[in-house]
This record gives sequence, structure tokens and C-alpha cells, in this order.
Amino acid sequence: MTMSRMWLLLMLGGCGALAQEERTPIFGTTVYSTTGLAGKIYFIPKGSEILPNFKKLKPKGTVYTTRLNIQPREFSEGFPGISDRFEWFAIQYTGHIWVEEAGRFEFALTSDDGSKLHIDDKMVIYNDGTHAPVTETGSVELKAGLHSIRVSYFQGPRMMIALVLGVRRPGQRMRIFDTRDFLPPPEKEAEYRRQLEAAEARQKGRR
Repeated sequence: MTMSRMWLLLMLGGCGALAQEERTPIFGTTVYSTTGLAGKIYFIPKGSEILPNFKKLKPKGTVYTTRLNIQPREFSEGFPGISDRFEWFAIQYTGHIWVEEAGRFEFALTSDDGSKLHIDDKMVIYNDGTHAPVTETGSVELKAGLHSIRVSYFQGPRMMIALVLGVRRPGQRMRIFDTRDFLPPPEKEAEYRRQLEAAEARQKGRR
């Protein structure tokens, strides 16, 4: 079975869990998380057709989530506690993952409108532009240890949205990406914290 076929089946199965996903804010909550993805929300100009230069924008707020499983749907509720904006916005999710066993990891990214996936600041998937739900795939060789992840997304005109990130570990099936699946075992916790602190220090040095 091809990866695109597996991803289609996973997407269809995910629709059944949509009601459960809707119990919490669509793009994430404002409850701070140290192990999930932090998504900074930005407003973009009306008529934007591609992802913005985030460095030139100021965030309006931050949401947190462990997974990106926003199946194609209508969106009008905005961001509770932050803004009622439901079109012409962008989100940049950032976080870290721990890889216990090295190998080639395959990713699938579905979005409406544009999106990109970066691992360790290297682009793995390009899915930018104003479009209906489109899935793009990519793969990357990852060493054991800590890696940074960044998912950039923008929503143009109302009303439909989608943002679903899938991953397939070596020898496993494609599944919805979840940061909780990429935490270190207890015996590696100290090393994880050490590498995380070093990565955060490097990031601050670039600002």
C-alpha cells in the first residue's frame, strides 16, 4: 500500500474522531505546555496568497497542542481568549521531539490553505499557497536524540480550514503526529533536558 493511500485511510478514520477534537479549541488551548507544540498566532493582510515572513510580524497570542489533526471543516469561532479572527491569520507551531532510534521518518502534511514543515530548520514539506485541502509528503533521516520541529500555516479567506500532520516511523504505519509519542524514556530524561536547554540557548542567541 502506498503512503498516499495509507494517509487517505488515516484521514478518513480521523473524521470519526472530529467530534472529540471539537471539545477543545480547534488550533490549541491557551494552557501552557512544556512538551507540546507552541503555536504563535499572527494576523496577515487580506489578500495574502502565501505564508508571511513571521520575523516581520508580532504575535497576537499563543496556543498549545500536542497534535495537529484539524480535518477539513468550517471555521468561524476564532481563538477563545485571544481573538475572534477566523480568516487572514497565520500560525507558527514550534517544539522539540526526541528520537530514540535513528532512521528515515516520513511525514504527510494536509492543509487548507498553505503550510510548511521544517525539521531542524530544514524544509521537509512545502505545501504553501491558497488552496483547498492538499496533501504533500516528505521524508528525512533523523539521528537519535533531540530535534526541533516547526509547522507554519496560514488561513486566507473564510470559511474552510484543514491542518493535519502525519508521521511514519521506520517499519511502522502512518499515524497522526503527536509530541507525546516523541518523549524520552525515563532513563534518558536528564539527557533530554540537557539537550533541550542547549537548543533553547542557541535559539535565544540567534534573536
